[in-house]
Amino acid sequence: MIINNSENFPPGANLKFVDTSQTATKHSPTQKKNLREGLKAIYYEYCSNTSVHGIQYLGQHRPRKEIFFWLCIFVLSIFYCSQIIAKVYQKWNDTPVIVSFSEHSTPVSDIPFPAITICPEIRRRVPKDGPSFSLLLKNLTVDSEISQNLTNSQLGEFVTLLQTCSTDVYTSKIPKLSNESFDYIRIIDNMAIDIKEQAMACEWFGIEGGCTDLFTRTYTDHGLCYTFNGFNGTDLYRENTVQYRLMGLESTATESSGKRLNRTLNWSLEEGYPKNAPLQTYPARVVSASTTASIEIALRILTDNTDYSCSAGTEGYKIVLHTPSDVASLSKRFVRISPRKEFSIAVKPVMLTTSEGVANYAPDKRRCYMNGERYLKFFKIYSERNCEMECLTNFTLKECGCVKFSMPRSDDMPLCAEDKITCYTEAEDKMLLEYFGDRDKDPCKCMPSCTSLDYDVEISQSDFNEQQIFSAFGLADREATKWSLLMIHFKGNEFITSKRSELYGFADFLANCGGILGLFMGFSILSLIEFFYHLTLRLWSNMSNND
Repeated sequence: MIINNSENFPPGANLKFVDTSQTATKHSPTQKKNLREGLKAIYYEYCSNTSVHGIQYLGQHRPRKEIFFWLCIFVLSIFYCSQIIAKVYQKWNDTPVIVSFSEHSTPVSDIPFPAITICPEIRRRVPKDGPSFSLLLKNLTVDSEISQNLTNSQLGEFVTLLQTCSTDVYTSKIPKLSNESFDYIRIIDNMAIDIKEQAMACEWFGIEGGCTDLFTRTYTDHGLCYTFNGFNGTDLYRENTVQYRLMGLESTATESSGKRLNRTLNWSLEEGYPKNAPLQTYPARVVSASTTASIEIALRILTDNTDYSCSAGTEGYKIVLHTPSDVASLSKRFVRISPRKEFSIAVKPVMLTTSEGVANYAPDKRRCYMNGERYLKFFKIYSERNCEMECLTNFTLKECGCVKFSMPRSDDMPLCAEDKITCYTEAEDKMLLEYFGDRDKDPCKCMPSCTSLDYDVEISQSDFNEQQIFSAFGLADREATKWSLLMIHFKGNEFITSKRSELYGFADFLANCGGILGLFMGFSILSLIEFFYHLTLRLWSNMSNND
């Protein structure tokens, strides 16, 4: 370094000149050396003190083949740990929920008695002076002018019977018989036989009374049916639906005295009955499985009014047992009540509950919907059956441009006429085929409710000869009739529920991973903290002391 103004310094001054550029250059390799030495010291210190198995041999002064051996063992341990943890994670991710039996039994008084929907095979009175359904069906061809030979009332009944009678009796496509829009519900009400003439006596809780006190009208794909212990239309359907008006409070039963029965909803599937709820509540429940805590119905079949061409040769009734909050669907399952038989149906509840921890998983993971998770357009209450009914309605509207009169619908949805019967009949089969063809593209996604209730049945029957009974009591059946007796009761006082719970919670997953790491390597959370301690705080402390 050159100083030109040396005269500025006093004589005899002992001057030392330092080349700063060389000094800066010399500090860099020193710092690198210190960092390298620090890391090396930390490495040996960590290997000597760590709790992880096998690491201490890597930091000792041993032959290279021993160090290589322990290094291979350590790598293999990490590999197998990773493989097993990956399998545990896959199981936790794919099947996080398990269904098992509950620890305690549930009394039948905690659940409602099943809703019973009875559908008679007789759709209407066979007219004495008018054409029967079989005659009209026989004369029906694509080129026929059948509508010109019938009155408007007869034509309305015929096109309504085409939609409610069994499709097994005709296979050809039905033409459009009239341009007039018929009120199918009103026509069904007018031509159906009243329940008073079919269900002659009903006994509930050991008290005999009229069946009109217990049953309400229900409109299904079978036509007019009668339901016991089902939800009001106002409790089940949304306000924008036709069913809300047709099966609302005005259709509920009244007592024989004329006083309206208590139909204030007092139960939900998730919460059950309130603790202070009375025994006589809505929906109805029983306290035991005795025959007195049952419903007994005497059913009468008017043989003179049976039109076998409409019922495909069968007579009697079809009944469906379902949850009160579900709609009755005879296309899924039913029990046939044959004439001159006495039936005893023992009901076994099937209930599935869900633990609170399962709610943290997505619906696709737990395979069910929690309360309020899935909105239905036509129903206030979600269930798998209600969802399927709504999905079929939407699919039929898309395929046919209309819906069947019995489907849940709003006022702006057109009703299918007789020329669309084949279309909406095939729509359900088409929807099922599309679902089984590609389940990933299922448009309905009607998974079960996380809390669900269903009823399995055991049926026993024996012969019932009403003529001998009438003769024994000196009575005479003045009409051509056949009788059937039906009794429905619970099988036991208690039942075992199933419970959907977590197979692996996060704590279980963490415990499994910790157990695997501890078994193979002696690794724990403290081992992880120890590693980062030596890599950060311990290294910084050593470097500071060296400086």
